[in-house]
Amino acid sequence: MADITTDMLDYATNGSNASGFLARPQGEGSFPAVIVIQEWWGLNDNIKDIAGRFADEGFVAFAPDLYHGEVTSEPDEAQKLMMQTDMPRASQELVKAAEYLSQQPYVTGRGIGATGFCMGGGLALTLATETPLIKAAAPFYGVNPQPIDKLQSLQGPVLAVYAEHDDFASAAVRGELQSAMAQYGKPLEVQVYPGTEHAFFNDTRREVYRETAANDAWNRVLTLFRAEL
Repeated sequence: MADITTDMLDYATNGSNASGFLARPQGEGSFPAVIVIQEWWGLNDNIKDIAGRFADEGFVAFAPDLYHGEVTSEPDEAQKLMMQTDMPRASQELVKAAEYLSQQPYVTGRGIGATGFCMGGGLALTLATETPLIKAAAPFYGVNPQPIDKLQSLQGPVLAVYAEHDDFASAAVRGELQSAMAQYGKPLEVQVYPGTEHAFFNDTRREVYRETAANDAWNRVLTLFRAEL
């Protein structure tokens, strides 16, 4: 485990400021960077913990606060917050977050990685189509960018992680992604974990968390980002 430093930082976007949680290794030097995108709960302790885990592994991790301070643990409220979110605005905030990271002296490498979960999985893949700064994406059980031909803009490989039993990121969603990526000649690895349900990576949700699958997915993400960033 590395010594890390964490902070809440503001960055400029859309004529105003947005904020996010930053975790990075302590000390001098620069490191490859990853954007970590929240589930529909908001920028909660779980997302901050995942950012910290990336920092432990030698990455600068930045988790933008797309709900601007709102966090919940109630599904009905989470759905309401997600539905109220202006997704084009959120996507633009993520693009600006990538630009912000790329300008920091403690960030180095060939590009930035993007990962996210549920709502954040879809936004991570969309982000990778909207800025050339993203050189690798690892969405967890997310929906596909719309229109799907946005995938032509990808600048690096995608590791798409899914649960076997998931009405949100279903077999149809996976199939659409695979077909489009093949059509556009983009590198894709699809990993579907048998016997799992949506949000199996979230170790704060004991009813769906699956440790073996989560650990395997984590190691695959680290391998991807270490190779590409």
